[in-house]
Amino acid sequence: MPVWLVILIGYLLGSVPTAYLTGRILRGKDIRYMGDENAGAANAYRELGPRVGVLVGVIDAAKGAAVILIAQAANMPQAVVLFAGTAAVIGHNWPVFLGFRGGRGVSTTIGILLALVTLPMLILALPTLLILIFRRNVTPAMAFLFIVLPFVDWWLKVPGVLIVYGIALPALTGITTFFRTRPKAVRQA
Repeated sequence: MPVWLVILIGYLLGSVPTAYLTGRILRGKDIRYMGDENAGAANAYRELGPRVGVLVGVIDAAKGAAVILIAQAANMPQAVVLFAGTAAVIGHNWPVFLGFRGGRGVSTTIGILLALVTLPMLILALPTLLILIFRRNVTPAMAFLFIVLPFVDWWLKVPGVLIVYGIALPALTGITTFFRTRPKAVRQA
């Protein structure tokens, strides 16, 4: 399988608009015009209900993990595997199927990192979930996960390239969040 095809598959799989499709199929609504107008799991949770939001989050994470597993199964070099994962997040955030208006990529990033650095992600799963449950807010839970992950990776002697990737990919979701929420905050002021 050519490298370009693996990366294209990553982008297209990431572009599958789970929150949008779920909202249309289960509720007959377009998630992009509800709540924070984000086509992702957190907005689906708030606007379409907890079950729908969790389902969207799980599917979005599975998309990310699937991209990594496909690239690895195709015996791609590690750099290509990582580019395919990045393409999946880019696809989720700017999906071709929704006019490049998608989510923030958090669940997809979690799935990618779960496939790449499984043990560190599993170690951090319980405290992250507890923060999510008690704070009832995705932001502090994901901040904890993405800030602590590099240290757990380092402690478990994960290769440096994966530690750096585990910092860079969440940074992409943070940049997306900043630019998506900033215009709304300015409009509300």
